[in-house]
Amino acid sequence: MIAGLAIILCFQLVGEVATRALGLPVPGPVLGMILMVVAGMIRPALITRIRPVAQGLLANLSLFFVPAGVGVVAHVALIREQGIALALAITLSTLLAIGIGALVFQWVSRLTGTTDPNALKSGRGTR
Repeated sequence: MIAGLAIILCFQLVGEVATRALGLPVPGPVLGMILMVVAGMIRPALITRIRPVAQGLLANLSLFFVPAGVGVVAHVALIREQGIALALAITLSTLLAIGIGALVFQWVSRLTGTTDPNALKSGRGTR
């Protein structure tokens, strides 16, 4: 368990160092996650080592929202002042994300020759 967590944190560290050193416009943890996925594709044994830790983190994902809740409480005055602008930004970005997700799904379904979302999940196509 500790080895798996160390592996995940090392990928995050590598991503952070790479983004800062190269001046990339991508957050370090995102680059680290991409590198971890690529490494997992190259060495499937890596996935086996980190799977228990990843499942444990995902099972307790709700705990990661506690700091966000504290931040909301700490900035109630700012939220009260900018609430309409925040609500509008959240609504528009959500609609944009849903629309882009739909377009990406259509693009992937054309590439794979399937329109069944369950076929994409299971890896079987309906050509």
